[in-house]
Amino acid sequence: MRRIARPLFGGIVAVILLMAGSLSGLTASDEPTKADPNDPALLARGKVVYAEQCASCHGVNLEGQPNWRKRLPNGRLPAPPHDTTGHTWHHSDSQLFEMVKNGMAAIVPGYETDMPAYKDILSDADIWGVLSFVESTWPADIRNRQQRLNRSSQ
Repeated sequence: MRRIARPLFGGIVAVILLMAGSLSGLTASDEPTKADPNDPALLARGKVVYAEQCASCHGVNLEGQPNWRKRLPNGRLPAPPHDTTGHTWHHSDSQLFEMVKNGMAAIVPGYETDMPAYKDILSDADIWGVLSFVESTWPADIRNRQQRLNRSSQ
């Protein structure tokens, strides 16, 4: 009986150690999986990516394009602001992530926009960085309202 118990016990310990290693690999990632406007490293990353990929349309100061609510001759809307004068904060982080990664048509089928889907341009971590940067510019009351949206969309 003792000869059987020793290998069985060793096998159980090995399985437990493998499971623990697998779980730690899943949770110990350096890549973000959500927006965090309080993470300095994520903000720095997001600020750079925003400047390189977003500011040309959405504005250096997140102000958007002029007359962003009035359709252009091609029927599309100009790029909206991401500051408090826009409607970005009216959406949950998961919706914003989906819009950036897969484009507006993923949220609203048939919607035409000049904004590309960024799935082949930016990593998920870059997108979370941009969202973190944008959110970091909002005052506390707007951030709190948007965080309530995040909680209700989970």
